[in-house]
Amino acid sequence: MSYLFNILIVCEIYLILALAMNLMAGYSGLLSLAQAAFYGVGAYTTALLLLKARVGFPAALCGAVLFNMLTCLPVIWFAIRLRDLFFTLCTLSWQIIVFAVLYNWMAVTNGSIGLAGIPKPVVFGYALVSPAAFALFGAAIALLVLLFFFGLKRTALLRLMEGVRDDQLAVMAMGKRPAYYKALAVMLSAAVSAIAGALFATYYSYVDPTSFTLDESILIISMVLIGGLGTIRGSVAGALFYVMLPELLRFLEIPDAIAANVRMILYALLLVLVVRFRPYGFFGKFKFE
Repeated sequence: MSYLFNILIVCEIYLILALAMNLMAGYSGLLSLAQAAFYGVGAYTTALLLLKARVGFPAALCGAVLFNMLTCLPVIWFAIRLRDLFFTLCTLSWQIIVFAVLYNWMAVTNGSIGLAGIPKPVVFGYALVSPAAFALFGAAIALLVLLFFFGLKRTALLRLMEGVRDDQLAVMAMGKRPAYYKALAVMLSAAVSAIAGALFATYYSYVDPTSFTLDESILIISMVLIGGLGTIRGSVAGALFYVMLPELLRFLEIPDAIAANVRMILYALLLVLVVRFRPYGFFGKFKFE
């Protein structure tokens, strides 16, 4: 059962990350390669507050969200001044900078060794030590994030973000400032990513920089692109697809010597087929040209 609970927790973390990425790329048209940087800063901030400041998990989570909203200011600066590929390339540079800081700032992050012994969350006096308890807690957090996005979807704010994505001149003609909505999208995405980082840090009780590389950002983007940009169900489908497919392929009777390579080949082939026959993703309404 621990194996199944572990898969469930990973699904919950990536679901939150996919929703955060979809807010930027799907609703606001900002294709960012720095999502793993937001994720990592959230995880490290949570870990440091729990280990060094000895605060409770709710305070650590709030601290991670607030700090992520502060550290996303360079990405907001990029979003306001740059568009399309130029914005994406600048977020790539920010991803590299954040990874370099996490990897080399030994006094704070412990460098490549990472931070170990991160305490489990304590909720209402109950320590979430078992995988089952943590999975239930993660499900509650993921549900709250989902409800937030469903509520956001019903607001004029989201329609204006979509307007910025589709036609900035039209939004400006309405007397609105596209820069404001871009900044808000980046800030909300960073805040939500911090929640996923907090869950990651406290579940594994360990963080190190290799979990927050450019590859991780590409993985998060891929989830949203495969599931479909601009829809909540697309983010959910993409996260589940990326987490569950490798696990399902484990049940194929493949010799151990070649199992990993064969699974990756089948995995890549399925992705190519999805991209070929579903260019908008499973449920997408928008794609980058």
